[in-house]
Amino acid sequence: MFSIKEIASVTLTLFAVIDILGSIPIIINLRKREGKIESEKATIISGILMIAFLFLGQSILKLFGVDLQSFAMAGAIIIFLIGLEMILGKDFFHTDPESKSGSIVPLAFPLIVGAGTMTTLLSLRAAYSLPNVLVGVVINLLFVYIVLKSSSWIEAKLGKSGADVLRKVFGVILLAIAIKLFKTNL
Repeated sequence: MFSIKEIASVTLTLFAVIDILGSIPIIINLRKREGKIESEKATIISGILMIAFLFLGQSILKLFGVDLQSFAMAGAIIIFLIGLEMILGKDFFHTDPESKSGSIVPLAFPLIVGAGTMTTLLSLRAAYSLPNVLVGVVINLLFVYIVLKSSSWIEAKLGKSGADVLRKVFGVILLAIAIKLFKTNL
């Protein structure tokens, strides 16, 4: 039932898509504007959104007459574009960092749980067993919480160059994952 290999794959995929380390500049700007980040609140809301979509996403797809493999293929394309975005430094998907609503918008949604994360969750559910996906989600939520709590310290330690390198490495990993998902669901 539980597979370390699947859990690692799910965890790394979600980690790359959520790209919480790449979002540190937005988190820092939000913290400066709002005064503080409500790490617990943002993490809990993100978890609720991810798990709800993980369980209800298929029902929503059925409502529109879309099968999981087709959605997984669409997800593979989105993951591929996110990977390209990370590597090339070009924005295909835009979030509004100037939103005034704090820890829920834009932090929990759409920064942590955006279209890419939702698509990835259903794509991962098509490729891996549900318990392994859930463990990967929880691990990512823990990591998100840690990053949100220590964003100032991380910014000081990584620097701009370190964050850029990390973003590009995860971009390449996302491209490879997208190709794997595409091949699996073709």
